[in-house]
Amino acid sequence: MDKNKAIALMPEMAVFVRVVEAKSFSEAARQLGTTPSATSRAVTRLERALGTRLLQRTTRKLRLSESGQEVYAHCLDMINAAEAVMESSGQFNLEPQGLIRVSVPKAVGRFVVHPHMPAFLNRYPKIDLQMQLDDRYVDLIDDRIDLAIRITDQPPPGLMGRPLLRIDHMLCATPRYLEQHGTPRHPRDLKAHSCIYLAEEPGDSRWKFQHGNKSVSVDVRGRYAANHTGARLDAVLHHIGIGSLPYFTARNALQQGLIVQVLPEWKFNTNYCGDAWVLYPPTRHLPTKLRVFIDFLAARLSHEPTLTTPYESPEI
Repeated sequence: MDKNKAIALMPEMAVFVRVVEAKSFSEAARQLGTTPSATSRAVTRLERALGTRLLQRTTRKLRLSESGQEVYAHCLDMINAAEAVMESSGQFNLEPQGLIRVSVPKAVGRFVVHPHMPAFLNRYPKIDLQMQLDDRYVDLIDDRIDLAIRITDQPPPGLMGRPLLRIDHMLCATPRYLEQHGTPRHPRDLKAHSCIYLAEEPGDSRWKFQHGNKSVSVDVRGRYAANHTGARLDAVLHHIGIGSLPYFTARNALQQGLIVQVLPEWKFNTNYCGDAWVLYPPTRHLPTKLRVFIDFLAARLSHEPTLTTPYESPEI
């Protein structure tokens, strides 16, 4: 396709982006101030010019085809680049504004991200925020999500990202529980204890530890399991047993002396340890509202203590 033809199709590309984001021709038309039929024709012209079907249309919903996902990413980059041009020319409102939809794992969202959101909203009064607390996998395009925060080694294929915070897990118990039942000196000692674990997957009751070059796995059991870190912390505080907790959940109770770390010399490994990344579709021009959100969150979370620096106070 020559450059002139590509330039001529830019309006159709912009309409296509709006249809994908609205998930409806009629809603996209309402937002654009045109008719559903005109909106549909614009997408059809783009499909014909590219020689591929971009959207799978049914009576109830629209879905991107495989080729449509790639085309959407490029068209979205075009829109973001246009906004960047407007900003640099001074003709665009430089104050960040608009809606941001963020998907965050439940515990990370509640205990790590949410506490900083009032300050963010206060700093950027024209930005609205929808934070979806959900541990399930989300498709950023199909679920209309702008940003997703996930614990991963690196961004998965097709996404870009930035690491925000190290997530570590640990074992904790109350001093009262340990006085009554004894303090484990080795991971194998846990077999004689009531252990509070996640219980979402069969392997969640198999706890793995590392100490230098030594690796140990222990099958634990207990009378109580819960797939919410707040519930496990509460169970630990009620002396039910030794619980597995993310450090960010246990930190305050540790600092107050309500609980203590068990087997601190052993590294406790789970599938839920790693770096929390903020992920987004590939683009050379992030919208200003997303850029300021990512920068704000990265700056705030850089002060969050981790398990290697457990008793430093965060700067707020």
